[in-house]
This record gives sequence, C-alpha cells and structure tokens, in this order.
Amino acid sequence: MTIVRDAERKRSLILRLKRAEGQVRGIQKLIETEADCEKVAQQLAAVRKALDKSFFALVGCVIAEGSVPADDVAEMLSKYS
Repeated sequence: MTIVRDAERKRSLILRLKRAEGQVRGIQKLIETEADCEKVAQQLAAVRKALDKSFFALVGCVIAEGSVPADDVAEMLSKYS
C-alpha cells in the first residue's frame, strides 16, 4: 500500500508533521527551562491533537485513493486510533 500518491495531499501531510515536529521541539525547550507543568501539558495535548489530525488525514488519503478495501481501512482505524 502506497501511503500518499496525490502530491497536494502528500505536501499537506508533510507540513502537518513539520509543524508537530516544531511543537515537540518547543516542548523540549519548555522542559529544559523548567516551565510550568500546566504549560507543558497544554503543549503536549496540542501536539497530540496535531498528530491525530495527521493520522486521520492519512486515513482520508487511503480512503480517497480507493485501493484499500473498506474492511482493511476499518481495521487500521481500530488498530491505530
């Protein structure tokens, strides 16, 4: 199974992941500078949500391409979400 064939969807997914990567680096800096735990938790929740959106965008690509049977998509969703 190819992950993402459509160039625009691939670009969008890569950009989402780069933003999440930046958020993770920001969290590391917050921890290094001993920031307030609530602030760190807030940023962890934000990056978790960003990764969830990336995952569902990927699933959307799989569905849109139509090359994977619906049962396999459902299995992937139940296994990884």
